[in-house]
Amino acid sequence: MDTLIPRHGGYRGLKSFQIAQLVYDITSRFCDRFVGKRSRTHDQMVQAARSGVQNIAEGSQASGTSKKTELKLTNVARASLEELCLDYEDFLRQRQLPIWDYADPRRQDLIRKRLTTADQFALWAKQLHQQNQGSLEEIAANGVLALLAAACSLLDRQLVAQADAFKQEGGFTERLYHSRINHRK
Repeated sequence: MDTLIPRHGGYRGLKSFQIAQLVYDITSRFCDRFVGKRSRTHDQMVQAARSGVQNIAEGSQASGTSKKTELKLTNVARASLEELCLDYEDFLRQRQLPIWDYADPRRQDLIRKRLTTADQFALWAKQLHQQNQGSLEEIAANGVLALLAAACSLLDRQLVAQADAFKQEGGFTERLYHSRINHRK
């Protein structure tokens, strides 16, 4: 590595960050509409969604001086989004609403659309509801589950890539050592 502190950050360009941020925006709206504002579940779901976004950003920013911290925070983001998946599944199960199969055409349609805003997601859900393809709660919760599956898959791949990069390049302490040795020469 040529520099002591390599390029880092750039999380806004990560697809995992973009999807996690979309999930956070949708989850905030979803909870305000379908989960009691004073319930612990409301707060937990919004915080889990926020944690996913914030930890991706923080891990990316920390990567310049600590690959270990980057790995740890990316994994925390992944774990937070997994917790959120369980909350959405619980929401559906407790209301006796179906959890869509991976191959469900509504789910595939959502992924194909590559939506980028909560407004676009709301329009998608409303259109399906108007076509009698499910209740609004069912469509919204399952739609978020589809987005979460995509984000979690991307984060799984990101973790593997980060671990491989750490094995290949080492960490900040190793770069400091090599920089100091080269300076003495």
